[in-house]
Amino acid sequence: MHPQRRQRLWVVLSIVLFSSAAVGLAAYALRGNINLFYPPVEVAAGAAPVGTPIRVGGMIVDGSVQRAADSLEVRFAVTDYQATVDVVYEGILPDLFAEGEGIVASGRLSPEGVLVAEEVLAKHDENYMPPEVADALQQSADAGALP
Repeated sequence: MHPQRRQRLWVVLSIVLFSSAAVGLAAYALRGNINLFYPPVEVAAGAAPVGTPIRVGGMIVDGSVQRAADSLEVRFAVTDYQATVDVVYEGILPDLFAEGEGIVASGRLSPEGVLVAEEVLAKHDENYMPPEVADALQQSADAGALP
């Protein structure tokens, strides 16, 4: 092989190798930042991964909010009118957090099926609902599960 061709081959191979390494490292770094939305019916069916960051949204079940007396821990249930998911959150809740209102909770699912939330987002006015929650509730209504 001609020396100039050999040099070009090494340059092309090194560019391909370093580009592949850069793409692989970027994909590995972004892997931990994926946060998928699951409605309660999919969580109850076992479709949501355990220990992976997820978001669960729906309506807070009336009478399900339990506040700890000695800490900021709050336990409540979220429903899409087909299934219910228990949520545990330790922290200050949004001002608009209330029973019967829509929320989205971000956190990790425990092996027992309880979402250990790191963040709870409440709707900001009487007309707003996160698109994922609205879609999940609409699918529940289409299935005839709404009361």
